[in-house]
Amino acid sequence: MLPNVTGAASAPAPAEAVAPLMRGITVLRRLTEADGTLSPSGLERATGLARSTVDRITATLARMGYVRLDGRDAILAPRLMELGNAYLAAIRLPRLLDAHADALADELDESVSLAVRDRDGVRFIHQATRRRAMSLSFRIGDLLPAERTAPGPLFATEWEPADWARWRARRAADPEGHGFPAVPPRSGAYDDFEDRTARAGAQGWALDDQLIEPGLVAVSVPVRDPRTGRVACVANVVSHTSRHTAESLRSVLLPRLRVAVAAMERELREPAAPAAAARDRPSGPSGRSGPSGRSGFSGLSDPSGRVGPPSGLAAWTGASKQELGREFIESLARGLTVITSFGEGRAELTLTEVSQATGLARATARRALITLEHLGYVESYDRVFRLTPRVLGLGFPPLSMLPLPRIAAPHLAELSARVHDSASLAILTGGGDEVQYTARVATSRIMSVNITLGTRLPAYPTSLGRVMLADLLPEVSLPERLVRLTPHTVTDRRELLAVLERVRSAGYALVDGELEEGLRSIAVPVRERGGRVVAAVNVAMHSSRRSVEECVAEVLPELRDAVGRIEGELAVGGMFRRVPEV
Repeated sequence: MLPNVTGAASAPAPAEAVAPLMRGITVLRRLTEADGTLSPSGLERATGLARSTVDRITATLARMGYVRLDGRDAILAPRLMELGNAYLAAIRLPRLLDAHADALADELDESVSLAVRDRDGVRFIHQATRRRAMSLSFRIGDLLPAERTAPGPLFATEWEPADWARWRARRAADPEGHGFPAVPPRSGAYDDFEDRTARAGAQGWALDDQLIEPGLVAVSVPVRDPRTGRVACVANVVSHTSRHTAESLRSVLLPRLRVAVAAMERELREPAAPAAAARDRPSGPSGRSGPSGRSGFSGLSDPSGRVGPPSGLAAWTGASKQELGREFIESLARGLTVITSFGEGRAELTLTEVSQATGLARATARRALITLEHLGYVESYDRVFRLTPRVLGLGFPPLSMLPLPRIAAPHLAELSARVHDSASLAILTGGGDEVQYTARVATSRIMSVNITLGTRLPAYPTSLGRVMLADLLPEVSLPERLVRLTPHTVTDRRELLAVLERVRSAGYALVDGELEEGLRSIAVPVRERGGRVVAAVNVAMHSSRRSVEECVAEVLPELRDAVGRIEGELAVGGMFRRVPEV
């Protein structure tokens, strides 16, 4: 079991702490450390909990959509990212600054990240990476030791004596950094950290010359909260020694990084709407960060300044308890829901506001907050609570790497099992002329649709292609020559455009024998958060299996239900990152 590297929860639990919530969070942490997947027996060993307790916790998390129980394993599900999203939305830094980081990455052709402080560690909140044979492998939410990063010394310039004491105690207990699984263990990286911190404070920037691992170099500049002057986050440019030396980072990249940081600070300086400014609170006593010393831009409120209404939590937990019986742990579900009461415009909440946002009784919300604060996921001052970066450690690192095909895969399997036919996910490629299959679940029939991953087919005579082409109307580009593949293939351009108009209106496409005689398929588009079609899902079968009318009556509702679940997880997973389509 990994040591407690951030020092949270080292004291005995308060008498009012919610034990099931503590145990549930332990399960989520161990799953995260195992890259998202563990068997129940593996969880039993990793947590030290009884098997019956592990089973009840995973059943509750599965009911919440936070894990999937796939045969022998418990697997983290994308919906769990709503916990980390609550923190990222509350601080608003990714929303305000990630476009600047992305533009800098494009300008420099190097990886650019944004990092925040988590006690004596550093967590990434945004990554704009370059695709290379040797590329940055850190994930959003990964925790790194401050002394082995370029951002670390910049954060340490604001450490109090208690922070330095915590760092020294952790260094003595874990000299090689085994408590930070995101980086390889290494001794000696602590030796000059205090000197590097002093230099960073004097020069306003910091360098990582192969401290993480040989070959990796980085330069960082702090982004300061304009209201307090304190470090809100750190912008970081990472390269490899095959491209840059430490000296060339300083001479070539640092000036351009400083220009980008100035633009980021101007973004933070933009005034809030009057109602939001009235709702916003300072980031701590005397304008300093809260009692734990974590940095972060204390999020500006939305114009309404309102805390959301109760979300039906009581009714949902009641129904879950009735369905699962003692396998459902209400206090765990309620405690995790408290985390999601925070968000944009709700960076700092009182107990009453948390109670109103969740629909929980004040006493229940108070015990959950006490537990979360003890574990280091919430901090408080002046009767106000806010989330800490540690929330990102609950599943975010492995889940932030999931591409769309992996998000869709379990839902395709369920869809195929329900309709007893093949289900596939595809994207448009080749300038819109082709569809490419990126995920697929086939049925075991003597006669079945034989398509493999990576297969490309013309878009115009397929149901997958037509639902995606329909979204591009009226600017859709069709091939110069529409080949007649079967006697039923539509090859007249005007007729095909009319078909696409009907597809767009209906929200689905059904193609009968146009790609291949006897092949019938029906497809629905997959949309990302903004409504843009990014992929499509279809069910394909031999025409003898179902009539056209039966496809619409029986398959289409199941297909739409599956796509709705994919879109739900895609929306959560894509809130603060671009989900890869392949």
